[in-house]
Amino acid sequence: MRELSRRQAIIGLGAFTLVLAGCGEDEAPKQAAQSANKAGAMANYGVNQQFKATEPLSFDVLYNNHPFYPLKNDWLFWEELTKRTNVTFKPVAVPLSDYEKKRSLMIGAGDAPLIIPKTYHPQEEAFVASGAVLPVSEYFDLMPNFKDKVAKWKMEPELDTLRQADGRIYLLPGLHENVWVDYTLAVRMDILEELDLEVPTTWDELYTVLKAMKAKYPDLYPMTDRFGIPTPGGNLLKLVAQAYGAKGGWEYQHAFWDATAGKFVYTGAMPQYKQMIEYLHKLVKEKLLDPEAFTQQDEQADQKLISGKSFVISCNAQTLVNEFRGALTKANPDAKIAKIPVPMGPVGDHKIGTRLENGVMISKKALENKNFVAMMQFVDWLWYSDQGLEFAKWGVEGTTHTKDASGGYKLADDVDFVGLNPDASKHLQKDFGFSNGVFAYGGPTKLLESTFSEEELEFQKVMNARKAWPVDPPHPLKEEEREQATLWETPLKDFVTQQTLKFILGERDLSEWDAYVKELEGNNMASYINLVNTAYERFKKEHG
Repeated sequence: MRELSRRQAIIGLGAFTLVLAGCGEDEAPKQAAQSANKAGAMANYGVNQQFKATEPLSFDVLYNNHPFYPLKNDWLFWEELTKRTNVTFKPVAVPLSDYEKKRSLMIGAGDAPLIIPKTYHPQEEAFVASGAVLPVSEYFDLMPNFKDKVAKWKMEPELDTLRQADGRIYLLPGLHENVWVDYTLAVRMDILEELDLEVPTTWDELYTVLKAMKAKYPDLYPMTDRFGIPTPGGNLLKLVAQAYGAKGGWEYQHAFWDATAGKFVYTGAMPQYKQMIEYLHKLVKEKLLDPEAFTQQDEQADQKLISGKSFVISCNAQTLVNEFRGALTKANPDAKIAKIPVPMGPVGDHKIGTRLENGVMISKKALENKNFVAMMQFVDWLWYSDQGLEFAKWGVEGTTHTKDASGGYKLADDVDFVGLNPDASKHLQKDFGFSNGVFAYGGPTKLLESTFSEEELEFQKVMNARKAWPVDPPHPLKEEEREQATLWETPLKDFVTQQTLKFILGERDLSEWDAYVKELEGNNMASYINLVNTAYERFKKEHG
């Protein structure tokens, strides 16, 4: 639907060249710091070479403590990491539920660890003006694996979206070889069979399926949903908006690139955004979609599915296996549930997503550390080398997994992960610390899919056949512009979220759409979009 112009491609390549080259005015102090802070660093560290510090080192790392696999000090991950790299991690653990708030407080107080993972763009922007985190693009030359994957996978346009107005990047993102789609809808396949229905491939077909389910089971809502907190309808709005060519739910951004017009427009006022609302409103109005779907706790949604009160719900691969399948079949042995390929809409067979993942910020204090160069090499090895990515995901060959002659992975018989060995006595995450979301993400598609079941591989085969949506052009804001934008964004986002829900639930009539758009204008919508387009034009002029 949208195509990158040759000019945009040239802009992206030029900007990335600028990033890799570094900013000239800071080149001397940067080189001086690298020269002075080389203790423990390898002299000839390169692509896919095992990093091993020349002396024992330790680095503190902010650790997002996941309740499904809470931190254990005796994990094999820690022991083997030190054995391979001569580096010991000192995790500063923060509960997942409090991670973002605690991270901000620690950075603001100057108490943050040197390595700050699990940061999603644009969260790093809050720390740019204060200089609390390093402009990591100035140090890409210390990270050969990162540079290699960016070049090999042609990821310059994606990296450009992380650039700030000063031409630098402040977040080391996880890199995926291809766009990876995981979140979709799970559907009770036994109900489809009972009603002689095909798996829906479009949102219109899903409507027809839900109508048939409602006709057979009039006292039920055929579809409910989870993932509604803190973003109402987070996944569902995202998926439906994508089908119409907009962004909603988890993916909502104020500015949407209109390739035809050659400018950014305000997402919440787009006709395509309205189409998303109209579709979901129709489902709610006809009692095909549970009105509580957008704001209920996940546990409530899951229970409705498991007890047979609903047949369709949002999910990803792990939710399907860990939350739904076992509990559902225990409650109803005849029940069968599966992920379906994301339904399509007017934009056709596109898969929409990014090849960038959450990433790592580096505290400004790191530059003063005598082991700075070694630390950057270590970060490069763990998060970006093929060996580091494999280690973080699969663990130790012969203990947690084996490999066959073709390089295929197989979990050890006594180790489970995502239901691959459901009767095993140990768990890859809980008992060993591998496949940990703080350290294991991104990488080659073959590695990504190495833990997928045959069922999931079939899902990915369908999704990977779809065309990837082009990357938006960069529009980095200057510091004062970002401060102004932040003041506008919060009330705009709150208003869009509230009114979207009211329209969908029928608490506000869709005949008031034009009045809603005028209310957006009263919340500085036009000024905000003008700011974004000014930044886009400036970038294009300076780097095009």
